[in-house]
Amino acid sequence: MSITITHSRIPTQAHILPAPSRQLLIAFMSSDSLSSHIALGLVLSLTSIGVGYKFATVASSSSQATPPSTGVTNIPQTQVQPALSEPEVQTPEVAAEDDAEDIPDGDLDAVSAGWTEQCKMVLIVRTDLKMAPGTIATQLSVRCYKALTAKNPKLLRHWEFTGQAKIALKGKSEDQLLELQAIAKSLNLCARVATSRELGDNVRTVLAIGPAPVNLVNEVTGKLRLL
Repeated sequence: MSITITHSRIPTQAHILPAPSRQLLIAFMSSDSLSSHIALGLVLSLTSIGVGYKFATVASSSSQATPPSTGVTNIPQTQVQPALSEPEVQTPEVAAEDDAEDIPDGDLDAVSAGWTEQCKMVLIVRTDLKMAPGTIATQLSVRCYKALTAKNPKLLRHWEFTGQAKIALKGKSEDQLLELQAIAKSLNLCARVATSRELGDNVRTVLAIGPAPVNLVNEVTGKLRLL
């Protein structure tokens, strides 16, 4: 019995084979012998094995070229800088002075300044003594600073924030210094008088008022001239 095979009966899977194998398949299927069918089966088996081996080789090379993702992103290490310590606030050294006053202080805590209000400290120096008041005025400023540090630190900080203005004014006599001191303390202003050891313990030379709001200080010293 002979079997006739036409091209229309070639399996559709044959189209995925290489061109030489496909031509060989057509030739074998067109023959009538039993041996041709056996050979056809061998060709199809070998071709399938070759195609499978090629696909496996390509897949293996692809997996080796691309390393598996671990899902972990490398984060660059940053050097942690140590926290900077705040600078120490140095309090000016206060000369050893007797803080006892002839006229007691008012309520130093009662004086306040507005947010943008200027403050100042005035130093009233006696001009009738013909002396250099620089060192005495410095020590006197420190005494006022010390007093307000304890009684009204908020006002002191405001004065520092607005520029720490210091004004030197002319004083005529010791009596004038004592009068201005009394007026200043009646307004709750900080007022300190310095004495000169060269001239005697009871000789008052410089009067410091403030720091306090400018308008309030001017009520006491507004008529005095600059030194």
